[in-house]
Amino acid sequence: MQKSNAYVLLEDGTRFDGESVGAEGHATGEVVFTTGMSGYQESMTDPSFAGQLITFTYPHIGNYGVSQSAMESEAVWARAAIMREAVNREDAPEAERGWCDWLIDCGIPAISGADTRALVRHIRDAGAMRGGVFTGEISESEARELIAAEPSMVGADFAKVVTPKVAHTLGFGGATKIHAIDTGIKSSIVRNLVERGAEVTLHPCTVTAEELLATDADAFFLANGPGDPAALGYVVDTVRDLVGKRPVWGICLGHQLLCQAVGLETYKLPFGHRGGNHPVKDLRTGKIEITAQNHGFAVKAPDGTGRVEADEPVRWQTDFGEAALTHVNLYDRTVEGLELLEVNGATVQYHPEAGPGPNDALYQFDRFLNAVRSAA
Repeated sequence: MQKSNAYVLLEDGTRFDGESVGAEGHATGEVVFTTGMSGYQESMTDPSFAGQLITFTYPHIGNYGVSQSAMESEAVWARAAIMREAVNREDAPEAERGWCDWLIDCGIPAISGADTRALVRHIRDAGAMRGGVFTGEISESEARELIAAEPSMVGADFAKVVTPKVAHTLGFGGATKIHAIDTGIKSSIVRNLVERGAEVTLHPCTVTAEELLATDADAFFLANGPGDPAALGYVVDTVRDLVGKRPVWGICLGHQLLCQAVGLETYKLPFGHRGGNHPVKDLRTGKIEITAQNHGFAVKAPDGTGRVEADEPVRWQTDFGEAALTHVNLYDRTVEGLELLEVNGATVQYHPEAGPGPNDALYQFDRFLNAVRSAA
C-alpha cells in the first residue's frame, strides 16, 4: 500500500494532515461523520452518502476487508474516506479484497492518519460543511478554489444522480406488490421486504403518480436517499397524489418527502445523524430502540421548531387530516416517525434494515407489510 502526503481542508480553512491511501486525485463535497464501528463498505456504497466525504469516528477502518455481500448498491457513492488509521487486511474469513486496495480499484481518494477526533469535534461545533481530501501536490490555495466551486448540500438534488434509469422488479412472485420511488434505496431494504414475501418494483424518481397508480401496487414505498428533500418538489408532488389512494410508507428521505407531501416542513440539521448508535423511543410501545441513521435533514415539530419535548404522540394538522408523532430521537428530540391517522400512511426517519447496525427496528418491515395486507 503506497502512501504519500495528503490533507483534509474544510471551507473555513481548518486543515488536518495525513497520508493518502486511496486512489490518486482529490475529492470535494460535504464533509460529514459516521459513528459506526463497522460497516465501512456499506457506508461507502450507501447512495445516501452521494456528494459527501465520510469521516469515520472509529479509529481502525478496514479490519475485515471487503466483500461483494457487503455492497449496499452497485457503486461507491461517497466521494472519499477520512480515517484515523486505515487497515488493508485481506485475511478475514469472508474478505475478497483489502479495504485500501478496493478504494483504489473504485477510484476513491482516502486519507489515513488524520486526527478524526478533532475533525469530528470541529464539525459538531461548526456544522457539516464543504471540504476536500487533497494530495500534497495540490496547494492549499488551489484546494480552497476547488472547495469554493462545490455547490452547497442545501438545495442539492442528488436523487436524480443515484436513481435507476428504468424500473425493475426484484422478488418476482411475492404476494404483496410494493412499488418504490427509488431515490437511492439500499439493497438491504429491498432484501428485507423480499424476505417477507413482497415483490418490489423500483421506479426512477421521475415517475409520475399516474404511472404508479396504473400498476398493481398494494402499497407505495418511499426510499432513503441523498441531498436536500426541499429540492425534490417533483417527487413531493407525485407523493401528494398517491396519499389516500393506497398505503404509503417512507423511511429516511422518504419520511421527509411524505411529510412535505402532507404539508409539513423540513430543515437542515447542524451535522446530521449518521451511525448505528442513535436511541429512538417508540411512543406507541414505550420501548427504546438503538437505530442506524444516515440523514442531514429533519422534519419540523408541530410547533415549528426542531424539537419535540414531550414523550407522547403529539399531533399535527396536515393537508390529509391529523398525524401523530410515533417516534422521537432521544439525543436531540427530533422527529423520528409519524403516522397519518385519516389515511393509510406512516414514516420513520431512521433505517430499520440497519445494514449495518443494530437490529432493534427490523419489526418495522413486519408492521408495514401487515398493515398493507390488512388494507387489501
